[in-house]
Amino acid sequence: MKKQLLGFWDIWNMSFGFLGIQFGFALQGGFMSRIFQTLGADKADIPMLWIAAPLTGLIVQPIIGYWSDRTWHPKLGRRKPYFLIGAILSSLVLFFVPHSPVLWMAVGFLWILDASINISMEPFRALVADKLPESQRSYGFVVQTLIIGIGTWIASNLPWMVSQLGFSNSAPSGVVPPSVKVAFAIGAFVFFVSVLYTIMTTSEYPPEDMDAFEKERSQKNRFIPDIIENIGQMPTTMKKLGVVQFFSWFAFFTMWSMANPALTEHVFKTPAPIEAQYDLSTEIGKAEFDIVNTAFQESSNAVGSAMGVYGLSSMAFALLLTLYTSKRTINRKYVHMGSLALGGIGFLSMSVASPEQLRYCFILIGFSWGSILSMPYAMLSSAVDSNKMGVFMGIFNMFIVIPQIAAALGAINQLSNLIGPEAINSMLIAGISLLIAALTNLLITNPSAIRYKSK
Repeated sequence: MKKQLLGFWDIWNMSFGFLGIQFGFALQGGFMSRIFQTLGADKADIPMLWIAAPLTGLIVQPIIGYWSDRTWHPKLGRRKPYFLIGAILSSLVLFFVPHSPVLWMAVGFLWILDASINISMEPFRALVADKLPESQRSYGFVVQTLIIGIGTWIASNLPWMVSQLGFSNSAPSGVVPPSVKVAFAIGAFVFFVSVLYTIMTTSEYPPEDMDAFEKERSQKNRFIPDIIENIGQMPTTMKKLGVVQFFSWFAFFTMWSMANPALTEHVFKTPAPIEAQYDLSTEIGKAEFDIVNTAFQESSNAVGSAMGVYGLSSMAFALLLTLYTSKRTINRKYVHMGSLALGGIGFLSMSVASPEQLRYCFILIGFSWGSILSMPYAMLSSAVDSNKMGVFMGIFNMFIVIPQIAAALGAINQLSNLIGPEAINSMLIAGISLLIAALTNLLITNPSAIRYKSK
């Protein structure tokens, strides 16, 4: 089937739902640890509380990708049914999660939220290949990257923006402040509306041969045997890229789970208050707790705002890289190596940064993030059989979730404790991990994977 060239607004419309998805991910990544701490979680327990996210991704991503390939709805199409289901579930959970009265409920909401976001996200990535001819796919991913960067920055700043409108950062012990509740409610609204906009403005191509499609869909499900078989046939370059991915995603999971406790404590000097240290049965005790807790919540807003900068710098990196590669050859291996090294320096610099300097650390981290979202997949796509691109991309996600599971199960705490008990040491571990990831790029030797020249 010959696919039509699409204009900017057509590509914008089909990618706009990613704004909502990124709102969900940014609120989850920037503020779930804050919610956990507010509900009484010890900072040492936070990585384990996050284990729901990578476990969910490990299970949901390949299943949804497999099912959406085998779906066709006469009105909604192939991918849009999953957009809609994921958006409804994600929006509901985003609204309710900051209202969790106890810690275990917030942890359960995180599990449901991550599963719901993945239901929407995986088919969105496939939609670009479904809709666009080969000549426009890079353009399509750039537009998607722009929307991701915008969503990350706005969502990361939402609690701060809401507090500037007059919503309080103060709350009783064990209660999430109104500013966070309102921010998550806005995120829920944006998630649903942006995905619904894409559903209403974007059509999908039907299967070229509907009879053959229905016949294949009716065959016995071979999902697990197919995955196992292709894992055994994994190309050497893919295995080497998996090592790079392991250390890269270990670093970013460490940031998402530990940045708030580490930076509020070390950079802003306002750690989360421990309820047992205050006599909340007296007015003086309540007043003292409220002062310390409000300072923690306000510095958490500042941490979230600084984190949002990495979305903007990753967007700028992607744009510059696209403009450069439109006319010149690049060495993907060295571009990725340099970008990861800059991010490692950004993490290490947090140990000496002031609150005003923190955003510069995240700018460097954003260069790594922009490269992580593009370079490994570009190198992989040049090293695997194009007829098995989908299944290998799905398997490649294993190298994303396995390091996160390892980090959540105790690797963050064990490694950072080798340096000392302070939470900021987790950011040092993230920096070291990114520097190791940078060096492991030297393992990549496949010439077709390393070099790229635009047509």
